Amino acid sequence: MPEQVRISFLGGLGEIGRNCAVIEMGGRMVVLDCGIMFPDADMPGIDLVLPDLSYLRDNADKVEGVVLTHGHEDHTGGLAYLLRDLSVPVYGSALTLGLARNRVEEAGLTDRATFIEVVDGEKRTVGPFEVEFIPVTHSVPHGFATAFHTPQGIVLHSGDFKLDLTPVDGRLTDLAHIGSLADNPGIRLLLSDSTNAEEPGFTDSESNVGATLRRLFAVYGGRRLVVTCFASHIHRVQQVIDAALACNRKVATLGRSMAKNVELARRLNLLHVPDDAFVDVEDIDKLDPGRVCVVSTGSQGEPLSALSLMAAGESKWLKLRPGDVVVISAHPIPGNEWAVGRVIDRLHRRGAEVIHTGIEPVHVSGHARQGELQTLLAVAKPEWFIPVHGEYRHMIHHARLAVRMGVAEEKSLLCEDGDSVVIADDGVWRGDDVPAGFLYVDGTVGDVGHGVLRDRRVLAEEGVVVVVATVDPHAAEVVSPPEIITRGWIHAPEAEELLEEASMVVRAALEKALSDGAVDQETLRRHARKALGKLVGERTRRRPMIVPVVVIV
Repeated sequence: MPEQVRISFLGGLGEIGRNCAVIEMGGRMVVLDCGIMFPDADMPGIDLVLPDLSYLRDNADKVEGVVLTHGHEDHTGGLAYLLRDLSVPVYGSALTLGLARNRVEEAGLTDRATFIEVVDGEKRTVGPFEVEFIPVTHSVPHGFATAFHTPQGIVLHSGDFKLDLTPVDGRLTDLAHIGSLADNPGIRLLLSDSTNAEEPGFTDSESNVGATLRRLFAVYGGRRLVVTCFASHIHRVQQVIDAALACNRKVATLGRSMAKNVELARRLNLLHVPDDAFVDVEDIDKLDPGRVCVVSTGSQGEPLSALSLMAAGESKWLKLRPGDVVVISAHPIPGNEWAVGRVIDRLHRRGAEVIHTGIEPVHVSGHARQGELQTLLAVAKPEWFIPVHGEYRHMIHHARLAVRMGVAEEKSLLCEDGDSVVIADDGVWRGDDVPAGFLYVDGTVGDVGHGVLRDRRVLAEEGVVVVVATVDPHAAEVVSPPEIITRGWIHAPEAEELLEEASMVVRAALEKALSDGAVDQETLRRHARKALGKLVGERTRRRPMIVPVVVIV
């Protein structure tokens, strides 16, 4: 009897980002992607959000390798954190591994991984599976769909994809090969990208952006141009540079990741630019404005990115001048709209003209819309289907789409983070849950924890009140009036009476506790917190963080 196959979802099902799944058989595991998610507005101070990797840590001796579908951070950014606990081979295209290696090197963990390059159409034995790497088109070059050949049939993961018929590099999604797998031996289970499952029609070709850029470069012929996009979007960078060279402009890169990725892509022959096309960003002021194009990072309004620093007038390399044109060739990631809008406003204050997706078609998505998703379903003809990579609403729409395309309703499964499914001879059913919570990263500190995040929310929304009291337990008295210190609760000079009342209430509570025999700091702190919290709640209807400090003499 063929062995069962189990798939566990650690992230990416119910949110955009944190994509990570585990495919296992016979006690051996293969990790499919390990990404990060950018924090929401209700995660103060958090830099990154990771999948809960405890399931992999607990089974470190069973992990045979990591397969990366493409080079975006939401699929590769967590690799460095995973390698702290595992030492495994990592499979992906040359560009994907190059982008992933940057973060791993920054973490000083390159000795923890063996990077194994794969090419279009290649098959590799990874642990108990034969894995086939099928080319797909996306907004970063050399993405893959992955076909896991198992005793229970083929498990096909689409990766992030779209069906671009005129891609910049000519590399098409290989629907023909997917169709051949569907015909023989057949695709048992399809896991497919759901990001644009609500959107009807087909996603526009990346080449359309090139046409828009060439037109804009012609319109603004005599003015300095700054174009910002994702540093990993090599095809977009290629089209920006092509438009610049066609107008006899020199190109400068701005932002560390942009410079590193351009260098990497040129080394891999994925970015075709003559050496004399580039000029150092330090020298752009020596050139006529109409001869300059700056390709920059910061399209998502990140606080310390090159574009944000430009907008704030704090860039070391480029001071915006009235008449400069800034093209934001990216769409805000959900949740980043406010940050991007703020940067656009500041750019206008600097006198720059800003072109963005609300004005011109300077960006297209890298994800398939309904027409393309239906095409993949028609070609793959899966017996079972699970939508992945998307918020819950996206996956709902994708599951319904699969049913309309002929997948039996009971075989179109909705899963979420922490779910697992078992593929067996007699069908696919849900297995045991796995840990799949959020792992918060603040700076270099991992696993900040829900408690810390909750405290930060309270501090941000309600403020903090600190009470400092000195007591003599032997004399059973409070030595001096307790001092009340506030931040973000009320403005102290305007509330002297309330603060004096708070001091008296805390003193009375402590004296009563002392007279009742309380002598330890923890008991006294508890009484002070309770008394002050009650007063604050009654007087202001707010619930700031109460921090009692009791000094015993």
